[in-house]
Amino acid sequence: MRLLDLSQPLFDQAPNCPSHPPVRFTRIADHPEKGWRVETIAFATHTGSHVDAPLHRVAGGKSLSDLPLETWVGPALIADLRGIAPGGSIDAALLGRSLPADCADKIILLATGWGDKRAKTDEWLNQSPCLTASGAKWLVEHKVRGVGIDHYSISNLGPQNDETHAIVLGAGIWIVEELRFPPEVFSLPSPLKFWALPMNWPGCSGGFCRPVVEVD
Repeated sequence: MRLLDLSQPLFDQAPNCPSHPPVRFTRIADHPEKGWRVETIAFATHTGSHVDAPLHRVAGGKSLSDLPLETWVGPALIADLRGIAPGGSIDAALLGRSLPADCADKIILLATGWGDKRAKTDEWLNQSPCLTASGAKWLVEHKVRGVGIDHYSISNLGPQNDETHAIVLGAGIWIVEELRFPPEVFSLPSPLKFWALPMNWPGCSGGFCRPVVEVD
């Protein structure tokens, strides 16, 4: 078995959601003076490649620790949306054209190409394609298990952000954000075996993960 990495790297001052604190990595000990190298890190739990549990948007919703580990592993389908315009709508019609009819219990990964644009630019920060309310309802109606995207948010920070997250997370569908799709992933047979195990942080609304795809 080989693992194909779908994560984004995190480092000091890495690009992240502009409404969150900046990413800070600080070295507090180093060789040869201390005989050890140690770092501290500071940033929001929803930074870099991470998952959203329902509690992120739904009061009283399930937290990371309420969901079994098996929840985050399963068959995944890629919606290849590369070439979508800045600010483009990922709505029900587009999902219907990009995915098979049977998506029950599948993890749907939205590949927009924005993972390759990751930088502190206006395009990446503010002009990403967005999952609309109709797209979110399509996912709920098709009984998917999870949904992921190659950006810091499935719906950016526009007016649809609250509604889209509420629809998806309110239905118990988890979210994985800040993916990056290497070219090889598009040639793999479908469905993919996807893993996105979050950190063991009881009660948290989200957490870092290392999203990967198994390659036989």
